Amino acid sequence: MDARQLEIFAAVAEERSFTRAARRLFAAQSTVSAAIRALETELGAPLFERSTRSVEPTALGEATLADARAALEAIDRIRSAAAPGAAGLRGRVRLGMFSSLEFFDLPGLLGRFHRENPLVNLRLTVSPTGSTGLLDDVRRGRLDLALVGMPPSELQGLDAVRLGETGFVAVLPTAHPLADRRTITLEALADERFVDTPPGFGNRVVVDRAFDALGRPRAVIADVPELPAVPRYVAEGLGIAVVPTLTPVAVPGVVAVPLRGGPTWTLSVIAAPRRGDAADALLALLTTRRGTVTPQTTLR
Repeated sequence: MDARQLEIFAAVAEERSFTRAARRLFAAQSTVSAAIRALETELGAPLFERSTRSVEPTALGEATLADARAALEAIDRIRSAAAPGAAGLRGRVRLGMFSSLEFFDLPGLLGRFHRENPLVNLRLTVSPTGSTGLLDDVRRGRLDLALVGMPPSELQGLDAVRLGETGFVAVLPTAHPLADRRTITLEALADERFVDTPPGFGNRVVVDRAFDALGRPRAVIADVPELPAVPRYVAEGLGIAVVPTLTPVAVPGVVAVPLRGGPTWTLSVIAAPRRGDAADALLALLTTRRGTVTPQTTLR
């Protein structure tokens, strides 16, 4: 086996698709299929379970993936050491992120990282299941790093750095009977209908658990895929919302009332236990933002 075969194998395992792997590698799908067949022939066992709808690693495929990634990272380090004229880090960093993170200058930080490490390939991705999906991707080795909004208790076994934390506000229509309060409790909102992000998003996990702890599971009647858009749906009368204080709420027709005695939303950067030097460098840069994530002014 050679490095190209391992790269193709890792791409298919991470993408769960021969087609997406070929697109990612700028290769013909026949080339990808041939490389996997050659590897399976050499190993004497299948690496993937194939169907018309999915491609899933076998037990051997899952066990082999971590070693394949480690081998590719080692090859990158060897190439870097053998090319003194091309100084600097090489390799790839797979970073999971939110589709919208207006209070955190991720583009600026990644731009700085690219200027300092132009030979590192950055691959950015989001998850349709929010922080829960990103956390799973890091645990399974599909990502090197991820920004997540999960409770710290969910991050055991990973390298995790807390970047900041904040409370929550209730977003209410201006005509709502509770809109003129200076603060509000979860109990006062328990019988309302809610607009929120989909299940699995970190803020949704935190708030759902808080209501469950009260013995008052809430009714979410509209799932909105981007957190900053939630106040607009509240303004249109679909329901109320409870969102992190950092969420922009400058929308006509709604007010943001601070939640009293409510839960805390934490933004962290998490890292896979096994990762390359390039991922370590980006992790170090991201952690320079530690403690700078602070609540915005509550808009009323």
